[in-house]
Amino acid sequence: MASALTIGLYVAIGLLVIVLIMGLINLTRTDDGQRSRSNQLMRMRVMIQAVVIGILILLGIVLGSINIF
Repeated sequence: MASALTIGLYVAIGLLVIVLIMGLINLTRTDDGQRSRSNQLMRMRVMIQAVVIGILILLGIVLGSINIF
């Protein structure tokens, strides 16, 4: 279980970095759709960050670093 969560964490962090880079590249554009794309990328980044935090919490629970009982 811990190894699957660890792999999921790495995948989610990789996705987060990709979306962040896409957002930075989008900032250099000057076309009409730039604002809309920027907003969508920001929403996507926030959702992926929530997933990363959730996986970190689950990993902490599974490994025993976080005691809930």
